[in-house]
Amino acid sequence: MKIPNPEALKASSVPAKRKPLYKSLFFQILIAVVAGVLIGHFWPDLGSQLRPLGDGFIKLIKMIIAPLIFLVIVTGISAVGDVKAVGRVGVKALVYFTAATLFALLFGLVVGNVVQPGAGLNIDPATLSQADLDAKTGSAAPKDAASFILDVIPASVIGAFASNSLLQVLFFSVFFGAAIVVIGRERCMPVISLMETVLELIFKIMSWIMKVAPIGAFGAMAFIIGQYGLSTLSTYAVLIAACYGAAVVFIGLLFAVAWLTARVPLWQFLKYTREEFLLALGTASTEAVMPRIMTKLTNAGCSRATTGLVVPTGYSFNLDGAAIYLSISLLFLAQAFGHNLDLGQQLAALGVLLLTSKGMAGVPGSSFLALSATAAALGIFPVAGVALLLGADRLMDSMRVVVNLLGNCVATFVVSKWEGQFDRSVMVRAFKGEITNHDSAVMLGKEEDFQDQELQRISEGQEPSPKFRGGPNPGDIPRFQMSKSTQAGTGSSPE
Repeated sequence: MKIPNPEALKASSVPAKRKPLYKSLFFQILIAVVAGVLIGHFWPDLGSQLRPLGDGFIKLIKMIIAPLIFLVIVTGISAVGDVKAVGRVGVKALVYFTAATLFALLFGLVVGNVVQPGAGLNIDPATLSQADLDAKTGSAAPKDAASFILDVIPASVIGAFASNSLLQVLFFSVFFGAAIVVIGRERCMPVISLMETVLELIFKIMSWIMKVAPIGAFGAMAFIIGQYGLSTLSTYAVLIAACYGAAVVFIGLLFAVAWLTARVPLWQFLKYTREEFLLALGTASTEAVMPRIMTKLTNAGCSRATTGLVVPTGYSFNLDGAAIYLSISLLFLAQAFGHNLDLGQQLAALGVLLLTSKGMAGVPGSSFLALSATAAALGIFPVAGVALLLGADRLMDSMRVVVNLLGNCVATFVVSKWEGQFDRSVMVRAFKGEITNHDSAVMLGKEEDFQDQELQRISEGQEPSPKFRGGPNPGDIPRFQMSKSTQAGTGSSPE
């Protein structure tokens, strides 16, 4: 970063004007979500036809997720420079994910036993149709553990990127980053500098895509309300209340975990990431905010390497909201058919759900597949009975999205703290509204604010912010050039 001249320092001391409310992304998305609800409720036919707006926005996000994850993980690992440290992060993340998922499933079973959401429904199995369930799941069979693990290994690297298989991309990225560390950062600097330049381009594209986020949230919300209606709420009132009530209590537990392990005030974090959470609610998709939430986490003091490993992995292995929903829904179905599962049966169901709940992200009808596998294993109620949840499943999206996303954010803070790759002083700066590294400024579209902030920091004698959290200063990574320029007549060699 260039040292600013006195005129620039003087200009930077002038307080920046506060942006109008209508330019706030949070305000724009909030208005879009409310408008979508109104359109879907009063003009349901029109609302149902607005689905392409939401789907189009999510496709724009998915367009850059695979290269983003690859570049973030590779550059992050190369900056850490320690293959063993990367391995420790992966192991610690999986240990945390397993513990969190197991607790979420147990918590859901407790809520289901206490609330009894399906009691008194007395569903007749003869009235069930397998066709509706097959239409939702595509007649797909749930994967066993061996198949799931083998599917993490890509048959082709190009195929992993083309199919947007995030676990396969992450698997290859770790190998690529580790190879850079083993060969040596200095020797691989041309590759690293190229990747940093490409990643900056991806960040810029992402900042452009986010400008149409309100349109995507409007279309998705209008479709959901127009297609399913608000009247469905009364049909599944007890089940919905049980799931959302459990989610509120579980979020309270996440608050405690975040504070006790990493001293992170989660309420301030939610305020800091309010745009991302509102967008995830509006689109009913955590993938829609994955790039932005990773940026916010690195800006809040978590290293790029840890964030790049924990967040994408958590999208498949740490679905706390989905786990709560699955265990409560399982008891709802059993109770609806007049069965009260004993402790042994519930523990058996817990084991099956723990396996089938992994890798659900991005799989159509994944929750139905997991419940179908559990129903088949228990043999207590017909598999076709899972179709009873078709009307309520979409209404659970908001609960699952918020808990899944918040759970992965807390996991990133915990693992970063556990591995010594979390800077709480940087988190405090971020929660105050500062941009703490150059790459976050590009991704969030705040390059000018970041430049003014850096001018102020340098004028106060502080060190410039790094290129990315856990990485070098911007000047330490040379820009990728197709050819080196020479200075005519100097006869001097570059430094």
